Amino acid sequence: MTAHSFHIPVMGLGYTVETPAKVAHFGISSVISIVEDNMIEKMRKLYFDREGLEYNEISVKDEDYRAKRITSYLNVIKQVVDANFERLKSQEFEEGTELTQYFDLLPENADLKKLYLEMLAASDSNKEVLGVALKSKMVKGSIDVNIMTKLDKFNYDKNGEQLAPEYCDAMAALRGFALSDLNSGMVFSAGMNPRLFSYCTSFPDFFPDKNSNFKKQIILKVSDYRSALIQGKFLAKKGLWVSEFRIESGLNCGGHAFASGGTLLGPIMEEFKAKKQELIAELKQICEKTWSEMGLDNINPALKITVQGGVGTANEHNFLLEHYQVDSVGWGSPFLMVPEVVSVDNEALSLLVDAKKEDYYLSDASPLGVPFNNVRNTSSELLIQTRMDKNRPGSPCYKKFLQFDTEFTKIPICTASREYQNLKEIQMKQPETPESVIKKGENTLKVKECLCEGLASSALLANGIQPDRKLTAVSICPGPNLAYFSGIFSMKSMIGHIYGRENLLNNLVRPHMFVNELELNVKYLKNQIRKFTDETIEQQNKYVETFKNNLFEGINYYKELVESMKAETKTFIEKMKNDLTEIENELVRITVGEPVLA
Repeated sequence: MTAHSFHIPVMGLGYTVETPAKVAHFGISSVISIVEDNMIEKMRKLYFDREGLEYNEISVKDEDYRAKRITSYLNVIKQVVDANFERLKSQEFEEGTELTQYFDLLPENADLKKLYLEMLAASDSNKEVLGVALKSKMVKGSIDVNIMTKLDKFNYDKNGEQLAPEYCDAMAALRGFALSDLNSGMVFSAGMNPRLFSYCTSFPDFFPDKNSNFKKQIILKVSDYRSALIQGKFLAKKGLWVSEFRIESGLNCGGHAFASGGTLLGPIMEEFKAKKQELIAELKQICEKTWSEMGLDNINPALKITVQGGVGTANEHNFLLEHYQVDSVGWGSPFLMVPEVVSVDNEALSLLVDAKKEDYYLSDASPLGVPFNNVRNTSSELLIQTRMDKNRPGSPCYKKFLQFDTEFTKIPICTASREYQNLKEIQMKQPETPESVIKKGENTLKVKECLCEGLASSALLANGIQPDRKLTAVSICPGPNLAYFSGIFSMKSMIGHIYGRENLLNNLVRPHMFVNELELNVKYLKNQIRKFTDETIEQQNKYVETFKNNLFEGINYYKELVESMKAETKTFIEKMKNDLTEIENELVRITVGEPVLA
């Protein structure tokens, strides 16, 4: 059972690192990134000090330090959440208490909210009895964690010898979660990692008990049904059940963006809705073979379907819940403007408050080579230019989480690092270097950000903690939907907006989330065409044709779907139809080899 119909997805490395401690006692689920153990260790000290616990540093010299740091931090966050929840439940139903706030935040159609209102209307003699019953039904939000599966490089000892696979970044992080006291979900994002997925079998908590409960659940963030089925079957063959498929818009999201070839969120959700029972049956049948060998029979696990990416109004929220029958809707980027919920420093918050729509863009900042949602004029972006002006491009690479490039070295290095960029500059100065390589290199020097530092520093600064080596530059990775929010909001106001009790949108005309995603896909396609070279015209034509056909199918789907949006006004529906037609006409004109206008 969950109290709310929304959850807060992971944001960056640090923006949601302590969010559960702030919101879980109100029944709100959220996700912590457990990639950056250096930041986590600093946050662990902060919470140990706050709780009056004896803090002993887990040093990089300690064996398995990465996993131990993560386990200890998750345990102390759980301790804080449990204490907050018990404190809240011990209070009286009086105005201004956290207990009253718990119920005031709930959506109006929640069963708990209805019981609460019934209690308030009851006679004094019945209030106490109803209050006790009500408290017994209260639930905490889940303390879920996230690993981006691509961040799983090998590590090396001081002699340069490669360590065993279980000491790879993601493997150690998984171990840290698996050995923690949490009863919650592991969100795997960015695709399948067979080695990492298989490692889950090493921990009993990922398998069901005789009551079909899982102490540790597997949540897969996916972009489409096919991906969900492939990854789900891989895990099922090992007896690992996927408790939730978390569908995310490929482009209308925060952080790294994974374009889905023009396939849009609406049609993707429709397929999940149509095939959910088929998916459950197929995965369960595969799992049962392993479960039977383990002596586990009659296991009937639940499977949730959730969605996130670009939602911005209560009408959109409710439509996703009702039409697609999803279990929860993720609200991420708008919470970056709620310092009561996320860990964001004042400078970054001020930047977001003042940002214009044109300031949000899809960048090449990530060293992973994956498009990265960004906002202009961050301190991280300004630091790149400062280093360029000093003729010292690149960042010192201390944390090494994004070391994957072997263009110049045997041991992988990061493309944002000073080492890589110095080597790239040398290459660019060679007379035999092709112009295309020089142009690509210049772009690398100008945009690659040190995300290991930038996506973690804001959380430290927000808590008055000085990042190591004074590397205070902040990277921010909001989704483009944040352009429609301007201000600093309270948790109460943002949740009120989600449930339709308030309206926090700014004065910009905001198309429906499906239209916004469609526009982002058209813009992405145009940018891809600009990058094409003459060598692969046939391949490019096929790519563009497939991309466009998927978009046309999506547009036709939305033209029919719009009539189902009963909560929207006639004016809004007519505008959405016009928006779809305009984008369709624009799409017809896009061809390879023709000039592409912005």
